[in-house]
Amino acid sequence: MHQDVNQLFSEIWQDYLSVTPSAKKVHELLGSSQQDDVINDHVAYRTFNIEKVGLNKLAAHLLALGYKECGEYHFESKKLYAKHFEHTDPTAPKVFISELLLEKCSPELQAIVHRLVDQVSPEAVNAENFLYSGRHWDIDQSTYQTLLAESEYAAWLSVWGYRANHFTVSVNHLQNFETLASVNDALKQAGFPLNSSGGEIKGSPEVFLEQSSTLADAAEVEFTDGKKMIPSCFYEFALRHAMPNGELYSGFVAESADKIFESTNAR
Repeated sequence: MHQDVNQLFSEIWQDYLSVTPSAKKVHELLGSSQQDDVINDHVAYRTFNIEKVGLNKLAAHLLALGYKECGEYHFESKKLYAKHFEHTDPTAPKVFISELLLEKCSPELQAIVHRLVDQVSPEAVNAENFLYSGRHWDIDQSTYQTLLAESEYAAWLSVWGYRANHFTVSVNHLQNFETLASVNDALKQAGFPLNSSGGEIKGSPEVFLEQSSTLADAAEVEFTDGKKMIPSCFYEFALRHAMPNGELYSGFVAESADKIFESTNAR
């Protein structure tokens, strides 16, 4: 496992850029001339609740670097459970990890996922590159379509594997923007499609967090029976508000996150 937080996130970022080229354009659009004000609020991951690759196995890479478990979240309709982690250094990005609760899914989906995960070696899960290692299994297009019919989440994970699902710009740190609405306006004027599920802005100052996101880029996926363009990863934008004690809220709002998940939906 990695020994350096900055090195880990540098590798995760480079892997994310390889399938999310629009992220660089977002930096150019929102950042100041030096772009040193584009600060990462958090990174998100997806997995299945199978012990070999479960949430805790991903979290182990973070705990080894000084991260602490800070909150848990339930998404009943999407059959997901999640936790978020924060580092002792507040400038390090938070990490949000969710997992699909297979026991709530159909026997067919469960069987497919177990076949995929059986191809992952235990050594790969513990390797220092696991959080940016991508897919560890072969899959054909009909299997992807079967998963897609039941779970957008499972389908996305089946083709993209273990990599950041999204990075998040901290709007609080941007020099040229003070509101999330102004960020959204700039993105739309530049041609970026936004996730409008539940409204372009999810959350409010009343829950101490406002969030928005682009729709995922499309990138080519290699199946065993051909290639196809599939939604890859997206960019999120978060504006955190002060709580009554004066500190910025550092957690997440499940109702908002539920809609952010839909940024990778097939379209």
